[in-house]
Amino acid sequence: MTERRRHHTPTAASPGAESRAAAARALHAVLDRGQSLTRVLQADTTRRAPADQALVQEMVYGTLRLLPRLRLIAGRLLERPLKPRDGDLQALILVGLYQLGFMKTPSHAAVSATVEATRLLGKPRMAGLANALLRRFQREHEALLAWVDTRPESRWLFPDWLLERLRADWPDDWESIVLASNERAPMALRVNPLQGTRADTLAELESAGIGAHAIDGLDTGVLLDQPRATRDLPGFIEGRVSIQDSGAQLAAHLLDAQPGERVLDACAAPGGKTAAILERAGNALDLVAIDSDAARLATVGTTLDRLGLKAQVRVGDAADPHGDWTARPFDRILLDVPCSATGVIRRHPDIKWLRRPEDIAALAATQSRILDAIWPLLRPGGRLLYATCSLLAEENERQVDAFLARRADARALELPTDWGRPRSPGRQLLPTAQGHDGFFYALLVKDAS
Repeated sequence: MTERRRHHTPTAASPGAESRAAAARALHAVLDRGQSLTRVLQADTTRRAPADQALVQEMVYGTLRLLPRLRLIAGRLLERPLKPRDGDLQALILVGLYQLGFMKTPSHAAVSATVEATRLLGKPRMAGLANALLRRFQREHEALLAWVDTRPESRWLFPDWLLERLRADWPDDWESIVLASNERAPMALRVNPLQGTRADTLAELESAGIGAHAIDGLDTGVLLDQPRATRDLPGFIEGRVSIQDSGAQLAAHLLDAQPGERVLDACAAPGGKTAAILERAGNALDLVAIDSDAARLATVGTTLDRLGLKAQVRVGDAADPHGDWTARPFDRILLDVPCSATGVIRRHPDIKWLRRPEDIAALAATQSRILDAIWPLLRPGGRLLYATCSLLAEENERQVDAFLARRADARALELPTDWGRPRSPGRQLLPTAQGHDGFFYALLVKDAS
């Protein structure tokens, strides 16, 4: 009798395992390859159900927020460190620990899906290690969490060098800055006044069962009680609202471009501030939006199309402006310069681990070059709003002070707002719980004489 051979068809991975593997790959790309989390997630074109995509993001963002604590726990559970080539497995273990210790995921689902994900990473032989480690954490999690709370390196969840910079610049506020930066970011909307009022938006949100309230001192601002996917926001697709932090919305108010003026938005991508400037001026500006990154600049056009706004969108280097768009001077310029982004860490927790101390001086040098290059494009009597999402004085008031010292035709104006803390010059917004992110603004005028 001839024996029949059995053919085993490989079983497809579960969506849960796929999500864990995706989170591990993204985390590995950030921590071991120095890639931006935003770009990593944008480059992941895998089609997932919205719930699975949200799960991937929660696991990656949460793991990056709590990275020092999770690394300490993983190091205590591992008998010996993993080899450098196993960075993706290390990332998967961190993701697994985050689920078990800090998410509401059922333990059995978190363990089984994470262990299954080792196969998707091409490391099925490591399944036993992952399983044993996660199950040990289940058994000992109370003691491990109590232990990790005693470790000084896990208290603030920030790199030491950045803590030192914040302590130096904000001796009375650094603790509240760090605590706010380690929280989940709130979600604010900007109402498009060309398509309705804030009262209309609040009524629409209430009808949809979405809790929200008006933001004081910002007539376009609405803060949601809980973040929502854009697909769930009434009026988003139609262009009645946009997602934009209240501190970022302030830029259009401070620039205060008037209908008919010629305006430059330098370093414009992804286009939120560009759109806000146009909306506030009734879409009646001769506005040029430039950015040196063509791929990111495409998002500006997409944003303007959704909102029904018009502008010239050009690839251009703010540090070396040239081309026909520079032929005529501008009445107003928004100069939202590249910066350390230390004021938006809660939205981009990878910044804590990607940024290096030496980056700050390099960024400050770039900001200085851009200021010097863009200033000649401003007409006499015109206004330039210098903006960063940084908390560091070297990029903010010291940068503007140095510029004013070398330009006899530049003066700082008092900003028409009581938001934030007065600096000399400008104002600094510090990140606040359930409030705005961290931004710096300084308004400069070019003397007519």
